[in-house]
Amino acid sequence: MVRTLLRRRKQPLSRKDVTVVDPPRMRRAVAATAVGNTMEWFDFGVYAYVAVTLGKVFFPADEPATQVVATFATFAVAFLVRPLGGLVFGPLGDRIGRRRVLSTTMIMMAIGTFAVGVLPSYDSIGFTAPLLLLLCRVVQGFSTGGEYAGATTYIAEFAPDTRRGFLGSWLDFGTFIGYALGSGLVTVLTAALGEQGMVDWGWRVPFLVAGPMGLIGLYMRLRLEETPAFQQEAERAAEAAAAAEAHGEPRPVEEARQSGQGRLKEIFTRHWQAVLICMGLVLLYNVTNYMVTSYLPTYMTSTLGQDATTAQVLVLGTMVVVALAITVVGRGSDRWGRRPLFLAGSVAMIVLAVPSLLLIKEGGIVLPALGCLVLGLLLVTFAGNSAATLPALFPTRLRYGALSISYNISVSLFGGTTPLLASWLVATTHDTLVPAYYLMAAGAVGLVATLFLHETAGRPLRGSGPMVETEEQARTAVAESRTEAGRRARDVWIRVRHPWTRHHTGE
Repeated sequence: MVRTLLRRRKQPLSRKDVTVVDPPRMRRAVAATAVGNTMEWFDFGVYAYVAVTLGKVFFPADEPATQVVATFATFAVAFLVRPLGGLVFGPLGDRIGRRRVLSTTMIMMAIGTFAVGVLPSYDSIGFTAPLLLLLCRVVQGFSTGGEYAGATTYIAEFAPDTRRGFLGSWLDFGTFIGYALGSGLVTVLTAALGEQGMVDWGWRVPFLVAGPMGLIGLYMRLRLEETPAFQQEAERAAEAAAAAEAHGEPRPVEEARQSGQGRLKEIFTRHWQAVLICMGLVLLYNVTNYMVTSYLPTYMTSTLGQDATTAQVLVLGTMVVVALAITVVGRGSDRWGRRPLFLAGSVAMIVLAVPSLLLIKEGGIVLPALGCLVLGLLLVTFAGNSAATLPALFPTRLRYGALSISYNISVSLFGGTTPLLASWLVATTHDTLVPAYYLMAAGAVGLVATLFLHETAGRPLRGSGPMVETEEQARTAVAESRTEAGRRARDVWIRVRHPWTRHHTGE
């Protein structure tokens, strides 16, 4: 009985169980993954800022509100195919490695975005034009289905346990830098060319820039190495398979479970709680994200009738503030924990959403700027925390696939549809505070998900050994694990031989 209880306890670590992170490799990993997110969100920034222009170029000259809804519908369709990309790229990344899949998604994103810039207009080829735009968005959405989950997985598996929040926040730093670059370029072009110049040809320029950006990102990703966690998992699987073959036994249960439908079944049966928590946190982050980055510029101009340049500058300034603050939040999550930040952000979202929109509705510069700033600070609370929180929900051998599926289902249903639903609800109800109510609902969902979230700051990823920065830290981790294992073994022995002394062990 004693041996059975001891086997249930965690075994002490050996030196080979602890990975010392190589700083140059870690910096390359962070930079290459952040560049991919920069390019993805460069496209989103461009699309959000030229939504009204794209409506005039690709759809019939009908009601302006109809053109905007049609443009955002095309935007939303890309998110409907993201789960398909997640189903393909996620499990593939768990089988063949993170690096190769991330290189593939980079190529597809670059091609899809560049192709938008060379499409003919509705006046040239009629309804074929919006269909081609839709096809490009499908390619972008499919590739993005494996991008963010893969990038967060890659950085999380390279980062030291005590710095995962800070290093992961650089991924979303790339997100907002990409958005700022895309929206900034559109703002400059609009000021230089005017509205008619943008409709004639100026809208193409930002999309064409994506080609060179994609080549740079692809070059950086091809220079990457596989993550230590994936390599360790592959080695364990190979050793188990070799041992089974040497004894003439069938392949190990774990290996069989990782194949095909068994992998998906395991995700939704054994890890369904983590899937739901992930979807709730992703909903909170992405509803806020797309409301601010993709819908707010159009809301301020088309719905509130504010000056287009002023609206663009305000949202662009908000993104700059988010980018500057995001690594501070990431570092704070390493110090104070992921859970407290999500809790504070969720509650603040419920309380401050309506006041923020009321400030934006006031018009002018100062009050809308303050409202945008509040929304930006709420957004950065989630953005600086997510890349470290989400990968830690799942074990290494299922991480890419489980995170891809959970993340993309939530983004597709709630995040990417936010601009479309918000614009439709405003047009239907004529209530300009609908976006605030939408944000409050997202805050409530995020709050519930956070209540079930276990703290992971400073702890190894599930299924992986500790990640440290120095050899001294590795030796310390091994020594502490042996001390802890010895204490636990002693406590088990005491409870078995002398059950009445249980209170002496703190239980």
